[in-house]
Amino acid sequence: MSKDEINKWFKSVDADGPSVPPASMSGMGKSLSELWSPDDEPAEASGARDLGQMLVDVGAVTAAQLDNARSITSKTPGRLLADIFFDMGADELAIQGAVASLNSLAFRRFETDDVDEKRLARLTHDFCKTHGVMPLVSSGNRMTLGVTYPENLLIIDEVRHKLGVAIKPVVVCRKDIAAAIEALKEDEDNGAEVDDIIAGIEEDDVEVVKTEDEEVDLEKVAGESPVIRLVNYLIFNAVKEGASDIHVEPQEKRLRIRYRIDGVLFEMMNPPHHMHAAIISRLKIMSNLDISERRLPQDGRIRAMVHGRKLDLRLSTLPTASGEKAVMRILDTRSIQVSLDDLGMDEDTLLIWKHQIDQPHGIVLVTGPTGSGKTTTLYSSLRQMDKDRLNVSTVEDPVEYHLGGITQVQTHERIGMTFAAALRSLLRQDPDVVMVGEIRDGETARIAIQASLTGHLVLSTLHTNDAPSSITRLINIGVEPFLIGASVNATLAQRLVRRICDNCKIQKPPTSDVAEHLAMQGIALDEVWAGQGCDKCRNTGYAGRVGLYELLILDDTLRDKIVSNPSVTEFRRICVERGMVTLRTDGFRKVQNGRTTVDEVLRVTENTI
Repeated sequence: MSKDEINKWFKSVDADGPSVPPASMSGMGKSLSELWSPDDEPAEASGARDLGQMLVDVGAVTAAQLDNARSITSKTPGRLLADIFFDMGADELAIQGAVASLNSLAFRRFETDDVDEKRLARLTHDFCKTHGVMPLVSSGNRMTLGVTYPENLLIIDEVRHKLGVAIKPVVVCRKDIAAAIEALKEDEDNGAEVDDIIAGIEEDDVEVVKTEDEEVDLEKVAGESPVIRLVNYLIFNAVKEGASDIHVEPQEKRLRIRYRIDGVLFEMMNPPHHMHAAIISRLKIMSNLDISERRLPQDGRIRAMVHGRKLDLRLSTLPTASGEKAVMRILDTRSIQVSLDDLGMDEDTLLIWKHQIDQPHGIVLVTGPTGSGKTTTLYSSLRQMDKDRLNVSTVEDPVEYHLGGITQVQTHERIGMTFAAALRSLLRQDPDVVMVGEIRDGETARIAIQASLTGHLVLSTLHTNDAPSSITRLINIGVEPFLIGASVNATLAQRLVRRICDNCKIQKPPTSDVAEHLAMQGIALDEVWAGQGCDKCRNTGYAGRVGLYELLILDDTLRDKIVSNPSVTEFRRICVERGMVTLRTDGFRKVQNGRTTVDEVLRVTENTI
């Protein structure tokens, strides 16, 4: 009998067991007719090839998630695509349904009543939870076994040997297995009597031992070659990919490495979980931190030479329930060496901004959330100034980038060197232009205002959502409205959006949602620009970032309005009426020019008009 005929007969077997086998199989023995035979092609081969595309087709995952998942599997061999999608938060029902379809198996949901408790007890709860299997109540000669990994034939065969029965696998969800085990454990605990529990237990039956990580010499392990090479690779690859941050995130049973690229986090790889402590220790050694202290947060600095250029890495560790998490901020001098002309301001905004930073006195504020490019804008503005003619000084926490020809002061809160103290001393150094890293309190704000009123140009930042909010923010921290009206010249709110990849950008008709948003802004386009996705942009369709800007210039009318302490909503309405271009309006102009997409503009301007 041919192999095709044998597989054809196996597929015809129903849930109640085999019918009479063909005569050509009569000499093969009874046991052969009880075996479960997969298709000719292993499930893993077809699943690894088609699962991702199937989930994209049904909308369970996006094309970008699929590309990211495939990138992770290429860097961490042995991880299944289904597991990666599950960790990404994709719908498990869709994932397991697709897995069942690809393996020509049934997909089944079950509850506690469907579990064969006797066979579960023989397999043990831990075995079933670890290997993702569950014996289910069934009739006939074969036992129905719920499996989460149907391609793992070794586990199915091990269950068959443990229970001594033929197996009919069906695909199930891991959350159903976990819920059933939890419910059965709770029933057992509630139904057991204390006397029954302690019967036969002696005092010396349990021996307390030290946990394994307490006995490991982390300094020695962190100095071993594999750990050093892995940490070096993480940093080297992050710089190569243009990442601004590296996240080392421990979870209960796995370790996740993510890069922040163009403002968005991407999962890059999953090293073995047992390497977590060694990786953190290696980073601490490089930062001259205490590797024995794992209960408190620590901050350090790493200076490294990568790709032939010097970099500063700011390391921050944080104890979590699953272990220490580490985040490294990559400070690359090249990333801030951007001229004002290249930041993305339109011609009118750029001309007005250059005029403002050329004023002899007053306060100019740049506002926005963390990571919106405020530091880059301020540094670009300082480089625009004539440092031979002017005395330019800064007060920062910390001094992230060193600028030639400028006096930069580092604050130290612990010894009393606050922004206010440093600024007060700096004003005795005969400055022309002073940059204050951030106005955090009323004292710093009042000193900055006094400096501006006595003939100095002060540049600083605030954390507000838009330009008009910066005025009310200063009032809220205790500055008198009449002082704000007299000293503040301009405020610039900004955001960063991802730029459409020039290598793969195409024009296509807008969707109904995109067309509706464009129409609300008075823009009618038959086609909009979008990125298809290519190797240069990691198949995201975006490469690099461009700024959105909202510039508010205080004229006499607005200064008079500030004195009356207006609400944020009212003041913003007046600013728009007097010609202020909002962040969202500037964003849609850049959509119209083919520099970014509507989705990006909406993502970063959600809380603004």
